[in-house]
Amino acid sequence: MNTPPSDVATPVVSAFYDRFPYPGDPLQDGPPPGYNWRWCHDSVLAVVRGGLESRDSNLGPIRILDAGCGTGVSTDYLCHLNPGAEILAVDISAGALDVARERLRRSGGAEQVRSLRQEQRSLLDLDDEGCFDYINSVGVLHHLRDPLAGLKALGQRLAPHGLLHLFLYADAGRWEIHRTQQALALLEAGIGADGLRLGRELLSELPETNRLRRIHEQRWAIDTHADANFADMYLHPQETSYDLERLMALIKSSGLYFAGFSNPSVWDPARLLKGDLLSRAQSLPPSDQWALVEQLDPDISHFEFFVSAQPVHPLCWENDETLLQACGRRQSCLWGWPSKSMLGPDLEPISLSDEELSLLRLVDENPNVPLGILSGDHTTASLARELMSKKLLLLEADDGLFSGIT
Repeated sequence: MNTPPSDVATPVVSAFYDRFPYPGDPLQDGPPPGYNWRWCHDSVLAVVRGGLESRDSNLGPIRILDAGCGTGVSTDYLCHLNPGAEILAVDISAGALDVARERLRRSGGAEQVRSLRQEQRSLLDLDDEGCFDYINSVGVLHHLRDPLAGLKALGQRLAPHGLLHLFLYADAGRWEIHRTQQALALLEAGIGADGLRLGRELLSELPETNRLRRIHEQRWAIDTHADANFADMYLHPQETSYDLERLMALIKSSGLYFAGFSNPSVWDPARLLKGDLLSRAQSLPPSDQWALVEQLDPDISHFEFFVSAQPVHPLCWENDETLLQACGRRQSCLWGWPSKSMLGPDLEPISLSDEELSLLRLVDENPNVPLGILSGDHTTASLARELMSKKLLLLEADDGLFSGIT
């Protein structure tokens, strides 16, 4: 585009990603390996809002924005997991977009959707694009000079009932990364080929007992095997990170609303505590539980979360009669379906009972039939709730049930 970008740091960051197109995931023929529910609009709605509106209420194709798509890894998943959608993928780096276009060509992703545009644009300059039902912006805002301006810009592109998925760096789990970055800056390593060479030398020549080298080898060596990934982690010219308090303040300042973590198990105190300590933790309000987890787990290196334009009040499906009147949809982000043993929507191993598999099969084969008609068994409601807790069953609600959900 000919219009100068709104963020003064954009040309520097764009040049960096032209040099090191990120992420450095290899290209492949056919659909991407494994599936992640965070890139599937139906799955996200079911988790955040508690259910889906009926198919009859769908007024047209969903619109999805991949804001800061990089080399197209996220765009590829968005295409394959949201067939029939209209998708716009933007990035400031021409080099990264060249890789993204080739990735989508080889994977056949564009053939899965109604339309796909891949354009070199800043997420700050999309005022002519209208609103989107779902916006994915992973690992992007923390590279802007003014992340709040970026969040506000995305919020302006969010439909009234839309959701925005974000990934931002966390302070504590990047302690060693920050110090390595600062050391390389003091050594005047630069952000090009010399910086890459010197950065790898530094982390291989420090004493084996050195904390920076040890944590890199334990946590980040595999992730940074590709040069682009190493550069993104240790050489990036523009980066911000947050703690939980500053993150929530950022969201509040944007005029948007926190709608839940997309990795909620990380923020569950039961992951770290038991007995009386866990009971005390679980008696706290959710925000204090999250603050406690942040203090107890200094390895948390990022925040994954959803925000919305309006407050969200999710359905709970506590009433059996209401639940059995709903129609179901099988989670599409499964690896190995149909089987009693699969990889689930977080790529976790899942084992189903015969009854659970049978109900999921019925739902899959009869997508517009209420659960109570599909199966008259008195255990259907409890089976459905168990499958919902595993993110394997998504329920459709009629418009009346959603009247209280913004």
